[in-house]
Amino acid sequence: MATDLSSLLKGGIIIPCYEATSRKQALHAMSEELGRVTGVSAREIEDSVMERERLGSTGVGEGVAIPHARVAGIQAPIGGFMRLATGVDFEAIDDRPCDLIFMLLAPLSAGADHLRALAQVSRVFRQAPVRDALRDADTIEAVKVIICKESVESPI
Repeated sequence: MATDLSSLLKGGIIIPCYEATSRKQALHAMSEELGRVTGVSAREIEDSVMERERLGSTGVGEGVAIPHARVAGIQAPIGGFMRLATGVDFEAIDDRPCDLIFMLLAPLSAGADHLRALAQVSRVFRQAPVRDALRDADTIEAVKVIICKESVESPI
């Protein structure tokens, strides 16, 4: 089964271990970093993602959250991965705290592309061996080996 998210992480971010005490704090940190690499306002990213969170939790279970939003100024789907030192409450469907977070941003016009990217991320994180390996990965390089097969040799 494919575990390659290189296309979504190209130009994106990987934060191998972060200390957050809440969903809002984790999403704020990811928005700041994705804002830095995309040139889109971190506030715009965070507001869009939080608006989506209010519609329903993006905690998909097994300690995984996939916050996502369509954001003005984004040219193509782009992602960011963060592993939290301690899971936080994402109101996940299984009530489990989330420690593996993949934030996906897409252009405002990206209907099908956004859904395809979301499905791709979901397929990768549905695999227990991938989740287990990511929980043990403590460097950007270690994360890339697990979910960026195409990009291990080349920098993201």
